[in-house]
Amino acid sequence: MSKASENAFDFENLGQKVKELRIKNGLTQNQVASELHVTPGYISNVENNRTAMSLRVLSYYAKLTGITLDSLVGKIEPEYLPTALDHELQNLIAQLTDEEKQRLLRTIEVWKSDL
Repeated sequence: MSKASENAFDFENLGQKVKELRIKNGLTQNQVASELHVTPGYISNVENNRTAMSLRVLSYYAKLTGITLDSLVGKIEPEYLPTALDHELQNLIAQLTDEEKQRLLRTIEVWKSDL
């Protein structure tokens, strides 16, 4: 395997993952297109793997669907999943109050002791 192919991003699953996120969030292609300032045809082409989203549009899409760009990339690229999960957890934890963080910590400690 060449160095270039080792570092290549696999876009084969991008369309399906983008479509799954859109549907999960109850969005139509027209709504997504309007929010991202692109055409519905562009969204259709992405979902059918005829074109790939630019990084800018991918970033806006992640925000629109309520996840981080890291999480979106982690859903697409399995090798990046562990890092994406860490970032997604950090993002969610940062939104908690101190009391909620303490409860979460106690829950994790109980859960871990049962392993």
